[in-house]
Amino acid sequence: MNIALLGYGKMGKAIETIAIKRGHQIVLKVSRDNKDYSLKNVDVAIDFSLPSSAFENISNCFHQHTPVISGTTGWLEKYDDAVALCNQNKGAFLYASNFSLGVNIFFEVNKTLAKLMKSLPQYEVDIEEIHHTQKLDAPSGTAITLAEEIIKQSDYKNWTLETAKPKEIGILAVS
Repeated sequence: MNIALLGYGKMGKAIETIAIKRGHQIVLKVSRDNKDYSLKNVDVAIDFSLPSSAFENISNCFHQHTPVISGTTGWLEKYDDAVALCNQNKGAFLYASNFSLGVNIFFEVNKTLAKLMKSLPQYEVDIEEIHHTQKLDAPSGTAITLAEEIIKQSDYKNWTLETAKPKEIGILAVS
């Protein structure tokens, strides 16, 4: 398979290593400064770019009829626009805030726990996450996904990075 890496930081390099070991070809590496690129010989694009570049990268894939997988977080205010553009171009798009199998199992545990905790209003929810010092977004997409699922299953209305008000989930992002 011919793969384009949109974002060539830590995740891009890790994906490259795994892809090559599995017999795939990396035919394009896009850095943050490269906005004019062709996806002509690309079977799939994998986006782990910066939040400021993600929507443009994903849009380029749709316009060039290239399936795209994105694990970039911090750009989701444009997610609905990306889905609409994908549908308009009859594209293929897979997004996840975290692709780790263990974290996705934890998402399911979180959903179940949130349902159970709804009947126990004497308990409050806060999320604390610790990341490496080069983490670019706070909170992480993982923390947001956890908070949003709790909100769906409970009486919480929102999450915040600030001091939580009643019916808000406070997220403390530490690096």
